Amino acid sequence: MTDTTVRIVIADDHSIVRNVLKRKLESQARYRVVGEAKTGREAIHVTRAHRPEVLLFDISMPELSRLEALNQITPDSPETKVIALAPSIDRAAVLKALQHGARGVVLKTAGSDILFGAISAVLQGRQWLDRGSVSDLVQVVRELSGSAPQTRHPYGLTDRQMQIVGNVMRGLTNREIGSTLSISEETVKHHLTQIFNKTGVSTRLELALLATRRELVRSRDHARP
Repeated sequence: MTDTTVRIVIADDHSIVRNVLKRKLESQARYRVVGEAKTGREAIHVTRAHRPEVLLFDISMPELSRLEALNQITPDSPETKVIALAPSIDRAAVLKALQHGARGVVLKTAGSDILFGAISAVLQGRQWLDRGSVSDLVQVVRELSGSAPQTRHPYGLTDRQMQIVGNVMRGLTNREIGSTLSISEETVKHHLTQIFNKTGVSTRLELALLATRRELVRSRDHARP
């Protein structure tokens, strides 16, 4: 195994699917399947044991629900990028997968090029949705997160910072946020720097994903003054 080898765990309750995925992956020298799981509970244990770079996770596995399993896997193994394997892509499935730590969603019937593209994207810190790297994921998250309940002042954020988070979720630029809140663009940038420091994220996209996963904003409650 070389320094550039990508270690992968496959979690799917169908042995045929696991075998097909393993053959696809190991047809490429850089990919190595280091573990397999057939239930959500096994996925947790195998991921903790191997600490892979990538976990391919069937979101319909038995024993533990996909959300319970992801809720344990993503905090315990932050270095592992999770790609959700789905029988079909729909808005609710995309949101739920992203909310609970998945970095990508791929159809179980996808070809090798799609799977390899998704793995490459998440390893580079990007997101992948169905057939491509997503540049407007903030828009996807914003459209799907309207029913998320509010958590008051998480991470020590101020009222103004919560308003800015809400406007980031709306997809507004710094200039547009400043105009909406009647503050300067530089003040918006200053607040965003503080928000990033408090939440531990480094980009607007990561902030939008965090806000959705942690239910920071409820349907634009903090979007306007």
